[in-house]
Amino acid sequence: MRRAVMVILDGLRRDFVDAARTPNLVRLAAMAERFPAFRTAFPSATRVVSATFATGCHPARHMLQGNAVALLEDGILVPHDVGRPDFLGHKRAVTGRSLAVPTLAERLAPHGGAIVFNNVSPGAAVAHDPDGFGHVYHRVVSVGPGRAPVADPLQVTLDAAGDRAMTERFVTEVLHDRRPAFALLWLGEPDHIQHNVPLGSPEHLAVLRAADENAGLVMDAVAKERARGDDILLIIGSDHGHETVSGVIDVEAELIAAGLKSAADSSEIVAMANGTSSLIYLQPSHDHLRGRLGTFLRAQNWAGQVFDADTLGAIGQAPHQGLAFAVSMAADEGVNAYGIPGRSLVAKPRWDKPDRLGCGQHGGLARFEQSPVLLIDGPGFAAGGERQSAAHITDLAPSIMHHLGIAAPGMDGYPLQTDSRGPSH
Repeated sequence: MRRAVMVILDGLRRDFVDAARTPNLVRLAAMAERFPAFRTAFPSATRVVSATFATGCHPARHMLQGNAVALLEDGILVPHDVGRPDFLGHKRAVTGRSLAVPTLAERLAPHGGAIVFNNVSPGAAVAHDPDGFGHVYHRVVSVGPGRAPVADPLQVTLDAAGDRAMTERFVTEVLHDRRPAFALLWLGEPDHIQHNVPLGSPEHLAVLRAADENAGLVMDAVAKERARGDDILLIIGSDHGHETVSGVIDVEAELIAAGLKSAADSSEIVAMANGTSSLIYLQPSHDHLRGRLGTFLRAQNWAGQVFDADTLGAIGQAPHQGLAFAVSMAADEGVNAYGIPGRSLVAKPRWDKPDRLGCGQHGGLARFEQSPVLLIDGPGFAAGGERQSAAHITDLAPSIMHHLGIAAPGMDGYPLQTDSRGPSH
């Protein structure tokens, strides 16, 4: 039986993978092919990356633009937190589609199905299967086909202990018993701890080792299933890395001070913070502000890279729903108190937990947040090898479909087994 199994250690950056900190990943690297040029979506944030992985398409195609977005509702920009479990249902009501292209769960529904175990935000979990083609288990929302609540919901905490409990259930129930065509385990750590303590601190490293142990449990379970005769493609990696927060910029307050935005609750311009990036929306009725807005953004020392409607395509975005500019916040490669390089400014969030100076964050294009991990073990991949050519988060879904022998037209990525080049590269 052909199957695909994927494990994501949320927020793990490549330079933390070594024998001391992640021995199980190092063990896998001896058997798998490594991808040191692997990059993720923009914003490099879990909710939008989840949709990008699930569809094999950039945000320009699936139309979920970030972790926090604005939607045009009756011509007015309305800000939204994508992490809410009901957001994609609301987006479907407003725009006609939760995601504008099919997910892996939809494509695999007739071919053995997909089961997702997820311990990050509920909105990120739902993004894997917003229309209810497979099973999604999350501590807030656990649903099956048709988005019907399951009888045995996932009941865990967002921490290392919760990840361990989820992993043990995933191994027993999903890998050994239910055996779907595609099984995904998305751990909440080390991302959760990295937002709350300095990168490289003892607290961070302890949780990182626990996450690595969970990866080891899945590796051992896959080995047993292979011994039973199953042909399993094993993918273990991360969705993004982290930078150290060096400062917090209130982008909307800056726009108000510049006379571009009239008040904090006005809708002519809406800046949606996405960690170390910001998505800037412009209401169509105020398009006359576009030129001034672009000139202002490009002149700010906190704006590391600025993309407008003509250049959003370079980062996989498009000017849907009034998106006018995207900003990757200014970053440098200075070190934190534990000698870990990579620092970035962040955009002050409208909601959620506050960013903590000296702790981790992500969302932009800086080196370390764009350095996720990717190890693939299975047919078509060189055991112990290292591929230097480009790879992108959009390539994982087509690689899974290729292994399963199922056609997957309409994706932006390409099967990494072929090492060919698609339009996204």
